[in-house]
Amino acid sequence: MYEGLKGFRDFYPAEMAAYREVIDTVEETARGYGFREIATPALERAEMWTDKSGDDIVDELYAFEDKGGRLVTLTPELTPTVARMVVAKQQELSKPIKWFSTRPFWRYEQVQQGRFREFYQANMDIFGSSEPDADAEILAYCADMLTNLGLTNEDFEFRVSHRDILGELLNEFDADVNERDAIRAVDKRAKVEENEYLDLLYEAGLSYDQAREFDDLLLAGNEDLAELTAWSDSEAVHDAVANLENVLAATEDFGVREYCDVSLTTARGLDYYTGVVFECFDSAGEVSRSVFGGGRYDDLIEQFGGQPTPAVGVAPGVMNSTLPLLLQRAGVWPEEAVSTDYYVLQVGDTRPVAAQVARDLREAGNVVETDVSSRSFGAQMNYADSINAETVVIVGEQDLENDEFTIKDMHSGDQTTVPVDAFPGEYDRPTLADFE
Repeated sequence: MYEGLKGFRDFYPAEMAAYREVIDTVEETARGYGFREIATPALERAEMWTDKSGDDIVDELYAFEDKGGRLVTLTPELTPTVARMVVAKQQELSKPIKWFSTRPFWRYEQVQQGRFREFYQANMDIFGSSEPDADAEILAYCADMLTNLGLTNEDFEFRVSHRDILGELLNEFDADVNERDAIRAVDKRAKVEENEYLDLLYEAGLSYDQAREFDDLLLAGNEDLAELTAWSDSEAVHDAVANLENVLAATEDFGVREYCDVSLTTARGLDYYTGVVFECFDSAGEVSRSVFGGGRYDDLIEQFGGQPTPAVGVAPGVMNSTLPLLLQRAGVWPEEAVSTDYYVLQVGDTRPVAAQVARDLREAGNVVETDVSSRSFGAQMNYADSINAETVVIVGEQDLENDEFTIKDMHSGDQTTVPVDAFPGEYDRPTLADFE
């Protein structure tokens, strides 16, 4: 007997029904904001990641050499792919470009809570606007998506930061700082002990005193951003603070400011972020990791060979991820059960009539099953019960002799007979009450 691979999961119908409801809500919310659906390949050139993050990242990818001698990888995230797509047709696309998709991704990493090697993620991106409104709209989409899933402001929070604030503050210190390593240290702050965190900042180029001062600044900025502008005379720091304040002001107008907390120690580890970044967290703290995150990446299109194009996006995981854990913790996870509107039960040689009834009900938009295994009456009733059929339509030889069907409500157990020419009649979803 074969076993599945570590970090990969199977989803059976009942569980998948719950996931489908979540995915549909995530996508319908995106459509409501005018995001248009795209589809993207599972395989890309690995250089799309190695050129930015170095060859070491290959250890985290499902990368291999294909038959053409190219180093390729199963895609670990979507942002480089959509950047490539924008560059390919940049002159033809109306701005802003607002795209979304939901699909699987693959990363070769340690399996842990809410993190698998194959995971399904929705991505929403806006290209072509540097205005704070674009950042705020992404945050507004996230809040609406979560509340549409049944969560409230007591269930989640957005921790909002700004990569330029971090970078420009680091530039203020009299030290040769590797900004990339320092920001990655900040990203790990909540996951490691204080001494290890300070060691990481030291290795990035700050002295220990400077590392403590830098961290104190971030914590002070969380309470009052004016603390940063008072400490620094740098125009770049002031501009970055102003941009974050403008985004937060826009979230007020978009109706989602209540979900947003300034958290300058939220850094987002990916190298392409340039401005406002954020992560969603479980307010109760039971889901210990970030639920999802996003932010601005204004330089990526140009780095991929396109014209300078500002961009901002978010990527909530929808399967094999932490969003389902949050929904389960909050008690709003959809019911894991299959559902069926009608089961058309056949007794005797009645297939032509039963098939026609099933077609009529399906044309009205119902979920309909009928017997395909030549089972007995009892076996068909048991099956109808197992698929949660709401109504069973019994098409039997004796009933047809009387020119009627028997309709049974599976919840109440009540049943009645109806004339063949009256069912389903004018009703899209006929019930016993329509014929009593």
